[in-house]
Amino acid sequence: MARPFRMAAVAALFAALSTGLMAQTHSALRGTTPLDTEGPAARMTPMRNTSEKEPRAYPEQPPLIPHSIDGYQVDINGNKCLSCHARARTGESQAPMISITHFMDRDGQFLASVSPRRFFCNSCHVPQHEVRAPIANDFVDIDTLLSRTAPGGRR
Repeated sequence: MARPFRMAAVAALFAALSTGLMAQTHSALRGTTPLDTEGPAARMTPMRNTSEKEPRAYPEQPPLIPHSIDGYQVDINGNKCLSCHARARTGESQAPMISITHFMDRDGQFLASVSPRRFFCNSCHVPQHEVRAPIANDFVDIDTLLSRTAPGGRR
């Protein structure tokens, strides 16, 4: 009889703690706007516009776009990205060439041009804005983590 009571007490305590944590997260993101109301839209932040490559946070992450793509046509009729990043244009543009994986079909066979399933760049690649994280983040990438735990690595 005592065991079900303890389990119910633990469940109630967990629910109370998680509700408080959720409320803190919501207030950090929504400010004083009630949950059943849509608040004002945040002001647009400036777009990053640099020639620096952005670091990747995890293996196989698509590279981030370090420049503005406002007004770029990327649709079935054309792809502005290829005017700089296509294999034939990188010499004059000095932009990195799109990955060789973008020339492969579903079966791993290489094609002469960009695969139709890789033609819409901003399905995976995104530009960055100058913003502050809305919630504190202590993410550490795997290379940093491994260097901290390796013998002779920093601690």
